[in-house]
Amino acid sequence: MRFPLLSARRLGLPRRAVSQILLTQLAIAAGVAVLATGLFLAPLSAQLDDQAMRRALAIAQSAAADPALAAGVLSSGASADSPVQSSAERIRRATGAEYVVVLDLDGIRRSHPSADRIGLPVSTDPSDALAGREVMEIDDGTLGRSARGKVPLLASDGEIVGAVSVGIAYDSVRDRLLGAIPGLLAYAGGALAAGALAAYLLSRRIQRQTRDLAFSDIAGLLAEREAMLHSIREGVIALAPDGRVRLVNDEAARLLGLAPDAADGCAGRPLEDVLGTGRTTDVLSGRVTGQDLLTVQGSRVLVANRMPTEDGGAVATLRDRTELEHLGRELDSTRGLIDALRAQDHEHANRLHTLLGLLELGLHEEAVAFVTEVAGVHRTTAEQVTEKVHDPLLAALLVGKATVAAERGVPLRLAGTSLLPDRLVDPGGLVTILGNLVDNALDAATGSAAPLVEVELRAEGRTAVLRVRDSGPGVPAARREEIFTEGWSTKQPKAHRERGLGLALVRRLAERQGGSARAGEAADGGAEFSVVLPEALR
Repeated sequence: MRFPLLSARRLGLPRRAVSQILLTQLAIAAGVAVLATGLFLAPLSAQLDDQAMRRALAIAQSAAADPALAAGVLSSGASADSPVQSSAERIRRATGAEYVVVLDLDGIRRSHPSADRIGLPVSTDPSDALAGREVMEIDDGTLGRSARGKVPLLASDGEIVGAVSVGIAYDSVRDRLLGAIPGLLAYAGGALAAGALAAYLLSRRIQRQTRDLAFSDIAGLLAEREAMLHSIREGVIALAPDGRVRLVNDEAARLLGLAPDAADGCAGRPLEDVLGTGRTTDVLSGRVTGQDLLTVQGSRVLVANRMPTEDGGAVATLRDRTELEHLGRELDSTRGLIDALRAQDHEHANRLHTLLGLLELGLHEEAVAFVTEVAGVHRTTAEQVTEKVHDPLLAALLVGKATVAAERGVPLRLAGTSLLPDRLVDPGGLVTILGNLVDNALDAATGSAAPLVEVELRAEGRTAVLRVRDSGPGVPAARREEIFTEGWSTKQPKAHRERGLGLALVRRLAERQGGSARAGEAADGGAEFSVVLPEALR
């Protein structure tokens, strides 16, 4: 990239790009003007030669059409006072020709501007004209170089009795050519001046657009831009004013789930063709506005920001918040467990105090019954879950959620039709789906008249069916699709993360496995969420 700069310095050329462009345009304009002048002069010379030869031929034809000239050739001899000489000289003076020569069948001159040449043979071959053919040529003769026209001279009976040769001085043709050059140069100079002005105006515009940088600086900026775009750990997408993709860097291709070699192929294609329809496309295209907009692409949670450019396009940046969202959800779960443990600790202390009181009062049988009842409740819950849900991850999740639900005063029960074997292909994905749905159900059921959350897990062949019902206010029919949109939520966001991603992730995880996620109304009111996962079991 240093070669153009070194060459410019060695040649004494200016470094600024605008100056080099101006000099280049001036050189091109001058070269075009010179070339156009030369290309015009070349055919002009040939055209002037042709005009002179045609003029000479026309004069010869006019002279040969005079019957007296043919009669004079037949009746008089070759002398300076013959009627042929008189007629030929009259024609020469009237037309401005250099010479009008009349010759007989033997090629002997019967007329000539120099009287001493009358009676002598002509200096050029007259055979074509004497054979009846008209001739146009430029040739050298006794009077020098001239443009010539030769025609046969016919008698009244049509017989050839000689020929008429007329010459136009070639110097007059050259004078006409040289006389046209000043005007032509004036036109060329005017065109060159107009081209120079246009080049100057164009260079000024380029100067403003390039910030008066040198070519080496522009090349360096481009190299730095490419290195920066493909090395930063933030996705960058540049869009044209018509919505077509200009650039996708490596990180953006990774975050959006594009193949590494497909990033270059995205250039020039509409954004909808690259990503398809959805919230991510709406955010990047500007149909959804705002700062730090959340969107889900595949299994990733992304934060997008969009900045318009001067030409009507835009540059969008993408940051990966998947791990942060997972950490936030784990933090929520941890806090829930801490709250449950705190409640259990408080409840355990109360039970110990109750047991201690029974023992101090000597009510041993009542103490035994109390301990048996308390232990049986926890054992029954765990046994009910493990009998119907054989996958250890899902069973542990439900037992933990049951404890949290009990602390919040919301019974969490497993439907009697539930039965899920330990043959899950992706238990982690189902844990995420079930955890999100149970958390939402607990939030909705808390505070209702008869709080309840019911979970149903069953297998239909290799298909896993999951339903979560709650006693909350339910979801209006008009919003049952909208609630699966990223960023949609009726809850206040927590300090460490955004709301409106749980249900979006549920649907994405279900669709990634070829399944579906829908919201409906439970039989006894409230909301019912159904997730169907084909091929979820081995």
